[in-house]
Amino acid sequence: MIILYNPQSSANRKPILPMSLLAVGAVLEGQYDYRILDGNLEDDPLAALDAAVRAAGPRPVLGLTVMPGPQLQQAVSLCQQLRQRHPHLTIVWGGYFPTQHWDVCLRSDFIDYVVRGHSEIVFLHLLAELDQNPKSKIENLKSIPGLAYRDETGQPASNPLAPIPHPSKLPMWNFDRLPVARYVRPTFLGSRTLGYHSSYGCPFFCNFCAVVNMVNGRWFPQTAESVAGVVRMYHERWGVNAVEFYDNNFFTHQARVAEFSERIMDLGVAWWGEGRIDTMQMYSDKTWRLMSQAGLKMVFMGAESGSDETLKRMDKGGQMSTARTLEMARLMKSYGVVPEFSFVMGNPPDPEADLRLTMEFIRKVKRINPASEIIMYLYTPVPLAGDLYDEARAEGFAFPETLEEWISPEWLNFSQRRSTTMPWIKRTLQEQIHDFERVINAYYPTSTDARLTAFWRTILRSASAWRYHLRFYHFPVELRALHKLVAYQRPETSGF
Repeated sequence: MIILYNPQSSANRKPILPMSLLAVGAVLEGQYDYRILDGNLEDDPLAALDAAVRAAGPRPVLGLTVMPGPQLQQAVSLCQQLRQRHPHLTIVWGGYFPTQHWDVCLRSDFIDYVVRGHSEIVFLHLLAELDQNPKSKIENLKSIPGLAYRDETGQPASNPLAPIPHPSKLPMWNFDRLPVARYVRPTFLGSRTLGYHSSYGCPFFCNFCAVVNMVNGRWFPQTAESVAGVVRMYHERWGVNAVEFYDNNFFTHQARVAEFSERIMDLGVAWWGEGRIDTMQMYSDKTWRLMSQAGLKMVFMGAESGSDETLKRMDKGGQMSTARTLEMARLMKSYGVVPEFSFVMGNPPDPEADLRLTMEFIRKVKRINPASEIIMYLYTPVPLAGDLYDEARAEGFAFPETLEEWISPEWLNFSQRRSTTMPWIKRTLQEQIHDFERVINAYYPTSTDARLTAFWRTILRSASAWRYHLRFYHFPVELRALHKLVAYQRPETSGF
């Protein structure tokens, strides 16, 4: 039996449908007996996995999808213990973290293989090889694109990434493999929200984004008809009234988005997705009206910086500029769609100047469209990702070489873009970012926290007004107390 496992991502929020495992499971249907376990639903994940391995027969295989941060921390602990209990268990890692850091994974003694990139077909080929040769020869492993393994000397080795499979050529997910109703949750979008992923990749090459290394500028979508069919099924089977699209770039193709909007118009379903500012500015008025009428409530977009020079160094591509961000804030206000702008702050080589420019720019955005949601991250390097990464290395930055170091508190913070480990980030700079974030979140309270009443919004805004107008952000102890009192949740941590 094949066991597919999704490590726990957070103890503070309702779990999100593990779509990566549904995608892997879909190619196993009819060929392998498998089950999906989600650590977010298990009271005792180790006990659940231990029981599954014991029931799996003489040659069990455990496949995990692993993101950096809390998922990585749990995956390391569970795999270490399972290896001790079941030495015959084959453990395969896949997902974002192993794709980027496959060599680090294979330096541990409890991971046998890594499937890199979009790994549905890679995993299937590995299973076929293990079926034929339980103690597979290295030469056979070398023939599987996207596979990382240990070579003849015991050192980590990786084959080139496999071609990305087009979603239209892959089987539909079997939602009956999971208790889908347990993933439906209330959000800012609606009382019954569920997620979906309708495309692979992104056609741009931003050099702070790890997606670039995985897809190299390619984008493969499901058809508008297929995506609308899934939303209709969500609505009819589970009473879903809101959908979050987790695509790297849902809005890449205007005609697809317009057709999708037309096809779900009758459902009354709200929705959210990620897009690019310059791409969506090219949309026609007709498409914007269609999206708004079809329930589009919010779009996450990377504004990234208040400096045009920094945007150039980020290699954002397209026609991206600070002026376009301001234009998008105005445009979305006219259609009643909330822009959710993310900013990468503290970029080298002059993080202090970068921070000052971006803070002032955020104030401009808020003046134009007060409903704009602002997400602030510290710049964190991505392996082999252009000038910014090279400058980070020149400053003394280096990734950990062991999983034990990756799950240390310092690197867990790094994985969640709240780190002080970057050599160019001084403690005072990080404090400035947090203080500014505290003030702006009080003066413009998020609309995504449905529990935040009008009374508390007024209190927060009144308490922060003097700081905001005087630009005095330092040590806002009274706002910290208020945020703690109302259990204020930022959109990037609450998942709406």
